[in-house]
Amino acid sequence: MDSYNASRHSLHRVAVHVVARARVESSGRFSLRVAPGGFATPDLAPDGRRVRVSGSHLVVESDAMDAPSARSMAIHGRSLAELAAFAGVDLDESLDVGHDTPPVGAPDEPIELDPVNAAELTSWFGVVAAVLDRVLGELPESALATLPRLWPEHFDVAVEAQAHPNRRVNLGGSPGDSFSGEPYLYVGPWTADRPGTDGFWNAAFGASRTRSELAADGADAVAAGAAFLLDGFRRLH
Repeated sequence: MDSYNASRHSLHRVAVHVVARARVESSGRFSLRVAPGGFATPDLAPDGRRVRVSGSHLVVESDAMDAPSARSMAIHGRSLAELAAFAGVDLDESLDVGHDTPPVGAPDEPIELDPVNAAELTSWFGVVAAVLDRVLGELPESALATLPRLWPEHFDVAVEAQAHPNRRVNLGGSPGDSFSGEPYLYVGPWTADRPGTDGFWNAAFGASRTRSELAADGADAVAAGAAFLLDGFRRLH
């Protein structure tokens, strides 16, 4: 788990200071999207360029009509400065995407990233995206749900939904953080409401289920995860 968490910290730095920075420089916004094999910016104006992480590689691609292209660089062994230059972003510009923004650190030191850990982490983002896709299909129109976004400061994927006129809630998943060293899904009400008395609410922020707990439910992770998030939403309804 220590090796996994070290890889998670490495990818978190890249997510914020390379991938999200590319979107900030293009639009002033910083949320990202889950993409095949990892996470990405939306298409960036004005050239349709996209910066993404696929497993243990940084990819810069464009579907520009006059010059379509795709370039890839292995993250392991490269410095943050090299990755930033490859993506065409400026590390010297200050960047703050929230209170969990990781520091730039030593930009010229090589990054260590285990490809097995990177694949494990990015595949979890794929599971979370599939869970949220199923959840969105079950939420009522009154939920006014947002699209799933990967928030680089927390390094998690979530939607927001209106469970009740006075209760909005985050439904999402994290690859691990200071709360849990293991990937988990969560229900995070914006209010202090915790309906019910059966122990569903097991975290200060609301409720969580780790990847191993979901596996123990006996169903596949997507089905079990969607059931957990919908349960939380309906309790708040």
